[in-house]
Amino acid sequence: MKLWDKGIPTDKKTDIFTVGNDRELDLVLAKYDVIGSMAQAKMLAKTGLITNDEADSVVAALQQIQADIDAGNFIIEDTFEDVHSKVEYLLIEKLGDTGKKIHTARSRNDQVLTDVHLYLKDELNTIKAQVKELFDLLMALSEKYKNILLPGYTHLQVAMPSSFGMWLSAYAEILIDDVTLLNAALVVADQNPLGSAAGYGSSFPIDRTFTTKEMGFSTLKYNSVAAQMSRGKVEKTTAFAIASVAGTLSKLAMDITLYLSQNFNFISLPQHLTTGSSIMPHKKNPDIFELIRGKCNKIQALPYEITLITNNLSSGYHREFQLLKEGLFPALQTLKSCLEMAHYSIKEIEVNENILDDKKYDYLFTVDALNELVAQGVPFRDAYKIVGEQVENGTFVSPKATKHTHEGSINNLCLEEIREKMEKAM
Repeated sequence: MKLWDKGIPTDKKTDIFTVGNDRELDLVLAKYDVIGSMAQAKMLAKTGLITNDEADSVVAALQQIQADIDAGNFIIEDTFEDVHSKVEYLLIEKLGDTGKKIHTARSRNDQVLTDVHLYLKDELNTIKAQVKELFDLLMALSEKYKNILLPGYTHLQVAMPSSFGMWLSAYAEILIDDVTLLNAALVVADQNPLGSAAGYGSSFPIDRTFTTKEMGFSTLKYNSVAAQMSRGKVEKTTAFAIASVAGTLSKLAMDITLYLSQNFNFISLPQHLTTGSSIMPHKKNPDIFELIRGKCNKIQALPYEITLITNNLSSGYHREFQLLKEGLFPALQTLKSCLEMAHYSIKEIEVNENILDDKKYDYLFTVDALNELVAQGVPFRDAYKIVGEQVENGTFVSPKATKHTHEGSINNLCLEEIREKMEKAM
């Protein structure tokens, strides 16, 4: 069944090429297609386009379809083009002519737009909640390990003293920026496009404010052409937001992979969170974090894929929009699994409390020694040369202690302020 079927058969190759893997991808939209169709039926009754009894029967039938979806019994057979045609077929099968009325005053264009907006709202909120869970874990570990020093690096060279508290809360605070971008994507998604039909509105006296409230949207996309132009925009905005989360996870995974290596030995993981080698009995490989790194790097390419698909399209609907689901829908699931595994693994990390016993880390404190001289009245440039000469001739004595007091420094992490910032972002 095709919603645009006029009784003229189409070529099989054309069907295969144009449908692609929509049936598989559309399964995640089934729930939202039902929600949109319920709102549509109630609105049609409110405006007198169908009777209240007809609307009640449509809603009841859609609730049965929703029960099948929830139970995992909903499928889209090869005889259907997409989820929209399958749901409408089931309504017609159950209700006859009444089922044929559900598509009054809407197009498949605004129907899929509505499904995608509802779906992305749910997915973005789920990801936000997972980010908050990871944030809470990182903050708790930061508090726990705030007094254990850790070498800081620039150019992958030993630089200045850091701490596990500073390292962990740094990633926690960066996640707040990611939540800000997720919020921006939610604002874009939280606009009702239903009623824009094929992109130019309808001659029927429909009530778009009613469907907006019925489906839980904060507002509607008023201009019908603007509503159609949100196809591509909402996917790209979402892609940039999840790419931001992925970028944070990828960098964190890289740090963890590095710190787990024997050359660094800053942290360790229990054996059940590592994998082995087929020939080297000693290996404990950080495959979880390597895969998080790789999967998240792949997600970061998604905004540019979507940009290249959509950037030279004129206003109005184009079939290329169908391709956006192929990249975005799996990426959302991948990011959720990466967030889940990051939380699952990081909570079991054990830290090395004696890292700075190694003499190669004595030079971490050259800046602290320099600053002490400046505090005693030595001009900065002279103090810099004095410490530099001590390093060169081997007479430098490391203080191996920090006295940092400003906001966000080793000894003043401002953890409570970071928590408050996240609460505002959420």
